[in-house]
Amino acid sequence: MDIKERIGQLLMVGFDGTAPSREVTEMITKYKVGGVILFKRNIQSLPQLVKLTRDLQKLSPQTPLFMGIDQEGGRVSRLSKEFTIFPAMAAVGKHDSASLGYSVGEVTARELKAVGINVNFAPVLDIHSNPKNPVIGDRAFGETPAIVSKLGLALMMGQEDNGVMACAKHFPGHGDTSTDSHKVLPRVKHTLERLLDFELRPFQHAIANRLDALMTAHVLYSKIDPENPASLSKKIITSILREGMNYDGLVFSDDLEMQAILDHYTAGEAALQAVLAGSDILLVCHRMDLQVQAFEGLLDAFRKKTLSEKRLTLSLARILRLKEKYVMPMSSPSLKKAKEIVGQESHREVLARVLAPPEKKTASLL
Repeated sequence: MDIKERIGQLLMVGFDGTAPSREVTEMITKYKVGGVILFKRNIQSLPQLVKLTRDLQKLSPQTPLFMGIDQEGGRVSRLSKEFTIFPAMAAVGKHDSASLGYSVGEVTARELKAVGINVNFAPVLDIHSNPKNPVIGDRAFGETPAIVSKLGLALMMGQEDNGVMACAKHFPGHGDTSTDSHKVLPRVKHTLERLLDFELRPFQHAIANRLDALMTAHVLYSKIDPENPASLSKKIITSILREGMNYDGLVFSDDLEMQAILDHYTAGEAALQAVLAGSDILLVCHRMDLQVQAFEGLLDAFRKKTLSEKRLTLSLARILRLKEKYVMPMSSPSLKKAKEIVGQESHREVLARVLAPPEKKTASLL
């Protein structure tokens, strides 16, 4: 790979439309981005989605793309009505069943893989500890580290055992915020001791069980790094996550177009700072001009030696290792097979189990 191809692997981009747009086509063919993220705006139907992922992959024949989506369930669901759409994960949490959590991950992954999607930005490992939180709420499995750790790991394993990379979020924890990072930069005053005892426990549990990817939070933890949000903080990503928690999987940034970032940085500045902090793949989910700014910011930094060859090679090694695991060898999804898998009866049965009232646990007499 030449330097532009290598820089491009650090970007995952979004676009408008239900077929490859001019903008995303250029980002793939000219800027050689490593991945595409799909939203509800990109998905109309099962046949259209199969064609879309095929057409996008055809634009990158040498290095297959990570094809990502946020398919958490509930209000964060991107898929069309043919798919098995689960409710928010709080509904799974009420059952307190690892086997059910695994089945939800398994069903989700089987349906995503059938249409050519290989990365799901789930599970949410945030703990719903603040009832005033406008972002997390019922997206979390529950209100304690134990329930989130147990069910988050189960969902992760259900996905990864079925060929879709799970990406846990939002490290080091978005559950105790009271503002929305899409609009402003949330601030949290917890100490590292508090995080280790509470917010970080689900992430540590997943990492100990071979979590392949996670996403950072655009949240400022003022007692740990008073200047930088977690997504741009070397103290949090390198010192705490990589060194302290011994994590060598992929780190995705949350969308660099969120106001928590753009109110304080340009896309180029944020992209560079995220990579220098320890991130591997940067999400830029909407505007091509900002996607190009992120690319150019990284390329310029490499040419000026602010971004070192060693640092770039480290991220590329992680990216290619996990592309080999989840993406290669690349095979185009079959519409016939996808129709057989998506929404099948056994998948609807898992949904019915989630929607059923939780079984009451009876106290043991022994």
